[in-house]
Amino acid sequence: MCSDYEQRVRYDEYCRAMHNLVLGIPVHQTERDIPLADDVKVGDRAPVVRTVGDNVVELAQMRFGFPPARLRGPIFNFRSQGRHFADHRRCLIPATAFFELTGKKYRMAKLRFTLVDAPFMAIAGIWRPGRGNQPSAFTMLTTDPGPDVKPFHNRQVVVLRPSDWKAWIELSKTEEELLRPLPAGSLNVETVGKNPDD
Repeated sequence: MCSDYEQRVRYDEYCRAMHNLVLGIPVHQTERDIPLADDVKVGDRAPVVRTVGDNVVELAQMRFGFPPARLRGPIFNFRSQGRHFADHRRCLIPATAFFELTGKKYRMAKLRFTLVDAPFMAIAGIWRPGRGNQPSAFTMLTTDPGPDVKPFHNRQVVVLRPSDWKAWIELSKTEEELLRPLPAGSLNVETVGKNPDD
């Protein structure tokens, strides 16, 4: 599953998108709050968009992946089907692309998925505040693969169209309406590399 994504969203693009959605941005927020990164991996800190008041959202730096449960590793993907998220802290994970690996163990290809008709996407996520010496953290929600991802993987992250970003933050639509794959032709896919261990 997706444990790696690209965050190269420009601050002016982000501000324009939030303005179009009639969402306010704190005056103290700057381009430093959305640093560019070619590869955000599990354990890295990255910006997420969360609500901070009535119709106001902010960029907050959090760690990618919830702390491990028992002896397993961090929880970076969270299955969305059959779940309700009204009592969860919902967030948007701004990204220009997400990556998947496909193929056999020693011949894996790295695939890069981008939205066809938008400069960046938002992945549906949830976040938890830090406890003790642990920082706040986020995880990506997953769903069944859409037609653009299904040839390569049996699950995918939930990519939200800009028109659904506010609805996810406010949960003004049902989970069934929001947390589903996009229709065919919504995502571009390109091979960007081979297994780094080759």
